[in-house]
Amino acid sequence: MSTSRRVGVLALQGDFEAHARLVRSLGAQPQEVRVPDDLQALDALIIPGGESTVMTLGIEREGLVEPLRALVRRGIPVLGTCAGMIMLDRDHLGVLDIKAKRNAFGRQLRSFETEIEVAGLDGGPLRAIFIRAPWVQEHGDSVQVLATVDGHPVAVRQSNMLAVAFHPELGGDVRLHELALSLNGRSASD
Repeated sequence: MSTSRRVGVLALQGDFEAHARLVRSLGAQPQEVRVPDDLQALDALIIPGGESTVMTLGIEREGLVEPLRALVRRGIPVLGTCAGMIMLDRDHLGVLDIKAKRNAFGRQLRSFETEIEVAGLDGGPLRAIFIRAPWVQEHGDSVQVLATVDGHPVAVRQSNMLAVAFHPELGGDVRLHELALSLNGRSASD
């Protein structure tokens, strides 16, 4: 990946710094996103985990709702992790045709790690870290389920968007970020 590639990381709340480190390790330039002007000239976007209510309030306060929607609809690669999955869903930014269930696996004490197979991800299972994680409660026909845990979708793709219920940035494995940053507006089968 070229260092001229700019990857925005929403930096209102959550562990955006861990995502920025992974982006740098892939040879791209991370750009912290806090206000609409920070979205200019991005080649990809990451919406990290965190607390979805706080994140929603920050997005609204900074006037990022419509600029984020426009950026996603432009077709650049987008990765949403944990609360980022929630932010993309029907009830929030409304760009990903899913309904995410917050804290679906339980509160903080129910956090866990597991190995999961993610469709389209080469190299074997991925270590997935679930912290107060959501799952996909329902999804539209254009959404492809890439991984499940206990029968619940935890990784999905729709067009240029990849959303996961876990924290890939904490495991040190760059494969999911590589996959997300390679997405375009075509379906996974194209």
